[in-house]
Amino acid sequence: MILDKIDELLQEVSNLSAKNAEEIEQMRLKYLSKKGEISALMADFRNVAADQKKTVGIKINELKQTALNKINELKEQMETAEENSNDIDLTRTAYPVSLGTRHPLTIVKNEIIDIFSRMGFTLAEGPEVDDDLHVFTKLNFAADHPARDMQDTFFVEQNPNDVTKNILLRSHTSGDQSHYMECHQPPIRIICPGRVYRNEAISARAHCFFHQVEGLYVDKNVSFTDLKQVLLTFAREMFGADTKIRLRPSYFPFTEPSAEMDISCHICGGEGCAFCKHTGWVEILGCGMVDPNVLESCGIDSKVYTGYAFGMGVERITNLKYRVSDLRMFSENDTRFLEEFQAAL
Repeated sequence: MILDKIDELLQEVSNLSAKNAEEIEQMRLKYLSKKGEISALMADFRNVAADQKKTVGIKINELKQTALNKINELKEQMETAEENSNDIDLTRTAYPVSLGTRHPLTIVKNEIIDIFSRMGFTLAEGPEVDDDLHVFTKLNFAADHPARDMQDTFFVEQNPNDVTKNILLRSHTSGDQSHYMECHQPPIRIICPGRVYRNEAISARAHCFFHQVEGLYVDKNVSFTDLKQVLLTFAREMFGADTKIRLRPSYFPFTEPSAEMDISCHICGGEGCAFCKHTGWVEILGCGMVDPNVLESCGIDSKVYTGYAFGMGVERITNLKYRVSDLRMFSENDTRFLEEFQAAL
């Protein structure tokens, strides 16, 4: 009889006890889970005679409520026992455990991403181990292009017969642009943060790995004026509303025309100091209009679309904001250095 089974389970539930949280969980599964005892009774309820359904239904609900109350009671008893326990963890350190802090490069990178996100840029990321085709060739670096010598690259695998098949650690995040443009048609408005690698001697002013943020906007009728306004907005958001910018002609294989952007020194207000070498200006990024050859190599019609690109070093921006004189401090994990950025979180 189903009533006898219910009475048996009621007696069983009333006498439950547990030594730990694991046993309590096993009890919950046994009685209250979808495959538990009470669910099985509910399945058998359909076979109960009509004149007994009301009685049986009341008893099943009573059993379910009793099981819930008992398991909750055991949980409370377990929590109370743990709170009142006098056990001492002899392996615990005697020194207070301090909370970690966010790395200064992460703080600045997130701030850069946030600023450009508010201007409509979406986040896109590419591989750190990439191929020559995307890092150089599609960005207008010919096989014998002298600009390849501008960057000392870490090669994972070299193919002397076909440089486009070389495998390497990316030397700039500009390669993320070619990956994205291959798979997407304009309008494109992306920001690409990432770690890059170059075969350079480690010193206070240089490192073999560092971080960049690349930006790309491709659409109809995009002009250099659009680029200048976006960069001015970024500079004022990052360094203050009084920040001024200037653009100087430069050269990059993947943009034409190209420029380097300086900001007015926020330490001396443009008056001239040791930090800005008494010029009143500090260089922070490179930029320019995307070369038509780059658009075509990625499957975008350069007669219909134009675009601009820019790239900046996260370490450079962090140095400007926090005046960190030695780049090596960013990768040494010295907690004394990292604790200085708690207020910046």
